[in-house]
Amino acid sequence: MRWSLILALGLPAAGCWADTPGQLRERYRQAAAQEQPGFAASAQRGERWFRQAFAHTPQLPSCTTCHTEQPTQPGRHAITGKAIKPLAPAANPERFGDPAKVEKWFGRNCREVVGRDCSAAEKADLLAYLGEVR
Repeated sequence: MRWSLILALGLPAAGCWADTPGQLRERYRQAAAQEQPGFAASAQRGERWFRQAFAHTPQLPSCTTCHTEQPTQPGRHAITGKAIKPLAPAANPERFGDPAKVEKWFGRNCREVVGRDCSAAEKADLLAYLGEVR
């Protein structure tokens, strides 16, 4: 499933790097536009989604539970206690550089927090928001 999504989005295979998080966001936007013609990524929707509480896992109700309210700051996994580097590319330039890694973490985190795979539109919106955070 993951490889078919990577190929469908036109993302490079594992070991290859995207040029920028903006290019990765654009690939997600293009994928979302296949389902929603005219789709445009929205930083406002991305921020609302990032802060939204989901009812799937009580210990992990939202992205902010582990990534903090300020994505330029380091976080900590609420269950394991593992340190997490800042989510915003402005504070962590390596973030969102490897498409295969991005898909792996979106898959894991979306299933844990949201209770399902995230859509390309949600990913594009989140990356639009995180790209504006300073």
